[in-house]
Amino acid sequence: MSAGHLLPTTEQALLRRIATEQSVKRVPSMAAAVVRDGQLLWSGARGRVDGAEPTADTQYRIGSITKTFVAVLVMRLRDEGKVVLNAPYDTYVPGTAFGGLTVAQLLSHTGGLTSESPGSWWERSPGNSWRDLAASVRAEELKHRPGRRFHYSNVGYGALGELVSRVRGTDWFDAVRTEILRPLGMTRTTPMPEKPHAEGWAVHPWADVVLPEPAHDAVAMAPAGQLWSTLNDLARWTGFVAGDTADVLHPDTVAEMREPAIVEDGDQWLGGFGLGLQLIRDRGRRLAGHTGSMPGFLAAVWADPEQASGAVVFANATTGPDVPGVAADLVDILATSEPRLPAEWTPLSEADPKLLELTGTWYWGPAARVVRLLPDGWLSITPVVPGGGRASRFRREADGTWTGLDGYYAGETLRVVRNAAGDVSHLDLATFVFTRTPYDPEAEIPGGVDPAGWQSARPFDGGRSCSC
Repeated sequence: MSAGHLLPTTEQALLRRIATEQSVKRVPSMAAAVVRDGQLLWSGARGRVDGAEPTADTQYRIGSITKTFVAVLVMRLRDEGKVVLNAPYDTYVPGTAFGGLTVAQLLSHTGGLTSESPGSWWERSPGNSWRDLAASVRAEELKHRPGRRFHYSNVGYGALGELVSRVRGTDWFDAVRTEILRPLGMTRTTPMPEKPHAEGWAVHPWADVVLPEPAHDAVAMAPAGQLWSTLNDLARWTGFVAGDTADVLHPDTVAEMREPAIVEDGDQWLGGFGLGLQLIRDRGRRLAGHTGSMPGFLAAVWADPEQASGAVVFANATTGPDVPGVAADLVDILATSEPRLPAEWTPLSEADPKLLELTGTWYWGPAARVVRLLPDGWLSITPVVPGGGRASRFRREADGTWTGLDGYYAGETLRVVRNAAGDVSHLDLATFVFTRTPYDPEAEIPGGVDPAGWQSARPFDGGRSCSC
């Protein structure tokens, strides 16, 4: 199956990658898709579901990809002013042993909370209520000092699902359906399977036989891994993670979710976690998304925001295939075989003269910087020589100031300072003064400017010379 928008050689390379994995790793079925600009470009499958090749509408259980939906709900509440990320969890759900952990720590798996719920293996057991889950998580289930390290916690996302329910006054999945799935047109993402769907299997390690895996309702732990979905739906979700957010979240908020909050693997920094999103660095790309694993199923979504592309991969096996690796390979095949064309340049239809006045060369001390007007009405400050200093973009605020969006100056305030005649005197960026000439004596340079001005170099030996 293919959407027919790629070269035949690219489609063959994509299909070969999943065909090899399905055959070598002995997977009952695999299904995959690649996405660009929010659209499914190609999908393919190997193996059988109910005697037929799975399609882009066949449901698979997506496991912990569920967490990304819960994280988006929490960020929506944050953007609405109803949840503060640095607030303790018990601000919203009192009465737990881990109530001192912040919402942000639960989102980023940095709270030190136990990875699995106490009792029997929750992924293969009927779920319990939130009351039972909260009572089972005692103080000793805090395994690490909060903030010390990355420690993946399924329990933390069960807790975040309860937070959403309390603040919204509705079941967490009802909030997912109303606030995310319907606006994005994702009609086949459900808490329990709906036909057509794959069955979950465990493959015998030493023989080509399979064993069915159970699929219970996880109840309080459901926000950690309950959902089922399709290639069609998760293709749209991949576009969302890459930045095509519709009205569900502001793109800046999703970009914030993609920022590394913690590095998972120490010095290598090949993997990490943001606010509800897994992050990997692969072949020079920074990918964001999530992997999923439940008995009988493996899944992965990786998005490349820089290229507005990504991949989705499903398998109905408990273990075996490297589904996250296959998804990353599909992203690479698309990027190398059919690179995305750069956006076509067009001139602005109009530009504020007061903003054009700010463009051009400025100096922080003797260091040259360039201010540019961006198409969205933002400004950028970049070094004249690439790599020669700090660079950031700035968004104008209602009071006439500008707020840094990235880099060193993220969150800092840029002020345009004018003289008595109304002309721009200098820029004040977090106390750093930028002037039109190096150390302009007419500007408010901290420490002042030597009245003698710029001078020729003085020999370090006081003018004496020597013959050698």
